[in-house]
Parts: sequence; C-alpha cells; structure tokens
Amino acid sequence: MLKKYLKKLKNLFLTIYKKIYNKLYLNKKIKYNRSFSLGDYLNDRWERGKKEGFGEGTSVYDNVLILGDVKVGKNCWIGPNVVLDGSGGLEIGDYCSISAGAQIYSHHTVKWSTSLGKEKIEYKPTKIGNGVYIGPHSVIQMGSVIGDQAIIGALTFVNKNIKKGAKFFNKKNNE
Repeated sequence: MLKKYLKKLKNLFLTIYKKIYNKLYLNKKIKYNRSFSLGDYLNDRWERGKKEGFGEGTSVYDNVLILGDVKVGKNCWIGPNVVLDGSGGLEIGDYCSISAGAQIYSHHTVKWSTSLGKEKIEYKPTKIGNGVYIGPHSVIQMGSVIGDQAIIGALTFVNKNIKKGAKFFNKKNNE
C-alpha cells in the first residue's frame, strides 16, 4: 500500500515539476530566445550577484562555483560553468566578462599532491583588472595579475602577469 502511494506521489510530483519547468522554459525562450539549466530558471542572475556581495549590475549564473574570498566589481558578466576560486584571494574589477567555463584560481595542490601530503597547499592572490575579457574555457593560474582592458583568448592557460591592454592567446589558436 505504501509503495503504491509513494509511486502516485512521485508521479504527481513529476507532473507538477514538468508543468512548472515547461512554463519557465517557454517564458525565457519567447522573451530571450534561450534555454537554461533549471537553476537559472529559478534564480535571478543579478540577485545572485547581490547576494554574493558583488558590485551593482553584476550577473552570475546559478551554476558558477564560488570558493573563498571573491570580490567582483560592478557591471560584470560571469557566464555559466565558471569557477571563481578565492581561497587565496580573488579580485575582479568592473566591466569584466568572464566567459562560459572559465576557471580562475588562487590556490593549487601540485606540491601537496606530488609530495604525498608533506608539502602544504599553495595560495597566492589573483587579480583581474577593469574591462577585462576572459574567453571561454580559459584557465587563470593562482598569482596571476591581468591588467585593465586585457583580452584573454578562448582555451588559454595563463600562468603569468598580463599587461594593460594586452591580447593573450593560446599559441595554437593563432596558427
């Protein structure tokens, strides 16, 4: 009897869930010609930015991973599937675009792992200036400083400082 009841309850839940999801989907599809993951239908990106204490007008997708001490300026766009690691301190300026899948780190466990735990996890603050564009699936290594209005190309690994206004791309992307 209980099994039958639970099965009916599950089916009812799934029916209601699908109706809500489909309504949310259609509203966004008609209004923006986009479809999202469920979390982005239920949460407002700009409200998430406010909740995280980021600057006014900054939008953050629901599935962005935010760790530690992360400071983000105003009017930034932080795309889906981004990692913002502030465990060693991360600062992002105003008017930055952090594209889908980008990863910005302020720590790593290389020495800890390769020493079988004898060495400590390393931390260094990472800083992204104002007006910086970081391309999709780029990785910014701990301790990097990216100057104002720099452009980091898609699929680029950055493990050094990048000067103001510079364009930095993975060499294979430029061939």
